[in-house]
Amino acid sequence: MSLSKLARPKVNLFLHVTGKRDDGYHLLESLVCFPCGGDQIEVSAADQITASVSGPFSALLGTPDENLVVKAAKLLKTHFNITAGAHIHLEKNLPVASGIGGGSSNAAVCLQLLCELWNVTPSPEVMSDIALQLGADVPVCLAAKPALMTGIGEQVTPVAVLPDLHILLVNPLVAVSTPEVFKAINWSSLPAYDGYEDVGTNADGLMAKLLKTSNHLQAPAISLLPEIATVLKLIEEQPNCLLSRMSGSGATCFGLFSSEGEAAFAQQRILDIRPDWWGMSAAINGEAES
Repeated sequence: MSLSKLARPKVNLFLHVTGKRDDGYHLLESLVCFPCGGDQIEVSAADQITASVSGPFSALLGTPDENLVVKAAKLLKTHFNITAGAHIHLEKNLPVASGIGGGSSNAAVCLQLLCELWNVTPSPEVMSDIALQLGADVPVCLAAKPALMTGIGEQVTPVAVLPDLHILLVNPLVAVSTPEVFKAINWSSLPAYDGYEDVGTNADGLMAKLLKTSNHLQAPAISLLPEIATVLKLIEEQPNCLLSRMSGSGATCFGLFSSEGEAAFAQQRILDIRPDWWGMSAAINGEAES
């Protein structure tokens, strides 16, 4: 028996750092969406927990057995005293360590598939607790639907389905260190924000809200990797681009567009100019794909 599912990228439409805890974790507020597409996870019955990888970015991953999907499998196995094993195959289609939650989304999908494979049904609370042990972004990736993340990411509030916009993701395929980005935050320059209000499916309302927000990590990331500014400028210059912004701690940046054709056209134009970069375009909404 084998099961498979897409692990979609997590895009931070805005990301505000609101404080820092004594244990070093940063507090945040972020509206996230999960565009169609992503990595593919497949699990199958086996005696032990093993893993393999393929795909265009597989060479950039470490040893398969050190991947977060394996840690997810071991946590779930231990929690429910599972005697069976599983083989996990990861098709890595998204750039590695790129600010779009690829590893977190992979871990979340792996948990879901293994629950089905091993015939266990955790409560939402238990599932969220296991997910949080894997990383602050993993709980929101379980649902893979638009949500507001607060706390260190563990507080997840679903929002109405976002407007039917399309998104372009572009990554220059140069890594930037998340810990170094957080260290580079200039706290005195962070703009104030009075909180997010759900706008439902009103595109104009969403854009008005987003234009009042920002990604607090964008400026420190650019200070470490100036090429991010080049990516943002190229996206912003594309016809009918509604917003150009970085996701997470970078280096992936995104542009929002009203239609599929506009986003795809922008992707083609940018990759024609910079064929050494990575890009994808997709609807920001969509049912989970298998």
